[in-house]
Amino acid sequence: MSLRERLSEDVKAAMKGGDKLRLSTVRLVQAALKDKDIEARGLGKGPLTDDEILPVLQKMVKQRQESLSIYEGNNRPDLAEQERGEIAVISGYLPRQLGEAETEAAIAAAIAASGASSVKDMGKVIAALRAEHAGRMDFAKASAVVKAKLAGG
Repeated sequence: MSLRERLSEDVKAAMKGGDKLRLSTVRLVQAALKDKDIEARGLGKGPLTDDEILPVLQKMVKQRQESLSIYEGNNRPDLAEQERGEIAVISGYLPRQLGEAETEAAIAAAIAASGASSVKDMGKVIAALRAEHAGRMDFAKASAVVKAKLAGG
């Protein structure tokens, strides 16, 4: 079942079950995907594939995490709870994220496979990681680790 089909099925299930948070969150995801499809159509491309949907979902989670920290900082527990719920729902559609040890191992393997020896080769390593672990790794954190390893850290 494709990710889009799963989203449609979850909308139906949430409507039947009366799960308002899940329903509104999945509809937000569908709206974001529709916007991206329209944008792609303008560039002469077709609808997003499941692999192209993952970065959209990751971006939505990241936006909600930023909002969550703002709401917590401003003592708005009601809005913070809403964001936590949306994060949980959206994260359910993302593949399992690599753990710290798995990320370290993947980075070491990518450095060895690409023959990287200095920070100048960082792009090759990150490209290899993206090809292998798209959607399963936080590349902002991974870049810092790659840079440290290549710099001799």
